Amino acid sequence: MMPWILVGLGLVILLLAGDSLVRGAVNLSLRLGVPALIVSLTIVAFGTSAPELLISIRAVLDHAPGIALGNVVGSNTANILLVLGIPAILARMHTSECDSRKTYLFMLAASILFIALAMLGDFTLWTGLLLLLVLALVLWDQLRDALSHRRNGQKEQEAEELLEALEDADPNMPFWRIGIYIGLGLIGLPLGANLLVENATIIARTYGVSDTVIGLTLVALGTSLPELATTVMAALRRQADVALGNVIGSNMFNLLAIIGLATLFGPIPVDPEFLRFDLWVMLGASLLLVPFVFFRRDITRLWGFGLSALYIVYIAAVLM
Repeated sequence: MMPWILVGLGLVILLLAGDSLVRGAVNLSLRLGVPALIVSLTIVAFGTSAPELLISIRAVLDHAPGIALGNVVGSNTANILLVLGIPAILARMHTSECDSRKTYLFMLAASILFIALAMLGDFTLWTGLLLLLVLALVLWDQLRDALSHRRNGQKEQEAEELLEALEDADPNMPFWRIGIYIGLGLIGLPLGANLLVENATIIARTYGVSDTVIGLTLVALGTSLPELATTVMAALRRQADVALGNVIGSNMFNLLAIIGLATLFGPIPVDPEFLRFDLWVMLGASLLLVPFVFFRRDITRLWGFGLSALYIVYIAAVLM
């Protein structure tokens, strides 16, 4: 039981440390006078994915790359099927009011590029740099769009609303308190990642399953919990644009940034099972968003049950 307890402890430390780092970085930026728009597009976006990033880097360093790749692919599948499915069961998500077509097309393009690179072989330094270059281009395009729309105040208002969702977002927070937040985050993230990866690997070997399966299930589901919590609250508050944007943005960042940065610490081999099954499930799940993005359909409770059921079927297939 001890490895399971330590995995849970590692996950809790990761989530708390990631939250602490985001709070500290956001408040430091606000204290230094950085506009809320820039903070929301950069620090919040990167900081909320810090747990997944640290897990992937730790997995590569510990020679368990299956956890790194499984974490990304499994998280992306869980984000669409589970993170959108469960909130829709609780409350109809009015995605018909959202316009996320451009970001969604970026996510689809990133998914196709990721699969193409996986089919060419292992993820190496050069493929990782290519992913990071694409991420930089996407971020530049989003920043340019946001600044061009800032004249009417819409984007800045959305950014300020996002920051208000973070407790303790205060431009007058004392530097000593900001330092505590950042320090706890920087200490907790590697500690939590180390605990989770080491004990997840022990569990995999004990039960005779691969690192890849652990990454696709236990680790991926755990690291999707922050997105699930955010999306549930957004659905209950009728903020479907926040919910859908959270999932699409998180998936794109997972594919481009996490694997891209992890390759700087070592190559990531691609398990043949990924090419036969998991990558195509991830792409298929992404295509399920087409009716909501392009045809402006709401995610109803029926859709919510359907998406959640598909995730259960997928997990069962992976474990079998």
